[in-house]
Amino acid sequence: MSDRTTTRAARRAPLRASSVGWGVTGVLAVIVLWELYKYLGPEEGVTVGDTDEAGSGQIILPRTHDRAMPHVWAMVTRLFEPTSGGDSPLLIVSVATAAAVTLGIAAVGWLLGVTVGLGLSLVMQRWRLLEWGLLPWIVVSQTVPLIALAPVINAIGNQIDRSGTPWPQWLSVAVIASYLAFFPVAVGALRGLQSPDRIHLDLMRTYGAGYWPTLVRLRLPAAVPHLLPALRLAAANAVLGVVVAEVSIGMRGGLGRMLIQLAGQGSSDPAAPWGPIFGAVVLGLIAAGSVALIGVGLKDYRRGEATS
Repeated sequence: MSDRTTTRAARRAPLRASSVGWGVTGVLAVIVLWELYKYLGPEEGVTVGDTDEAGSGQIILPRTHDRAMPHVWAMVTRLFEPTSGGDSPLLIVSVATAAAVTLGIAAVGWLLGVTVGLGLSLVMQRWRLLEWGLLPWIVVSQTVPLIALAPVINAIGNQIDRSGTPWPQWLSVAVIASYLAFFPVAVGALRGLQSPDRIHLDLMRTYGAGYWPTLVRLRLPAAVPHLLPALRLAAANAVLGVVVAEVSIGMRGGLGRMLIQLAGQGSSDPAAPWGPIFGAVVLGLIAAGSVALIGVGLKDYRRGEATS
């Protein structure tokens, strides 16, 4: 190992330790704020406006009683209790099983989203007219509520399945997840492909390099610092898309369906619905962190990496 590599590793170690420290501090701060508000906040929350027929107005601050806002330690303790009583598996085991299903579908959705996003970015970079025409629609596409789009995609999938072509319900969920995943990839990759300096492009022209050599040797390496954060964001978006789609179309086996089932028992078991919520948070972190493995292989191109 050279002295330069050793020096670089020594510089990165404090940064990594600092990142971990700030991450732990952030989690602890959320826990402290949660418990502080539960201790100081009004039990029935804060309501403004005229009361309706049900006797309640517009709640602007949440309730703090145990049914609406359980203690953090109650949520954690509930993870190690049976899911639905009796001989049912522990809640943490049920959450892990459902999380594995959700993660697998999210991985497929991420791959679809990355493929579509990269394809769009390459097309928009190659032809400026298509960038002017496509980019506004790509941005506008993200304003469509996912909870409204999911039933439409599911209905189309059912029609395809009835026509004789196998189309399992999980594939519809993956397509819905890819809808959220493709956007950051398309925008981030486009920005990266357009990032090389004019002097470098002119140098490639003087060498007589055409479009493809310039793309492979200059534009794609230059896009890495912009693409990696986009891939991390796309991975987290894919997990979010799967959970929302599972809730919208009622697909069984994943965290979304589990969340709906446990939320129905929230009045008698208020800590239970937080199990799949914690599972979804952990899945998002795992998905985004897994992209770091891609970054390890591209470490030579990550100088000046953009933040997501």
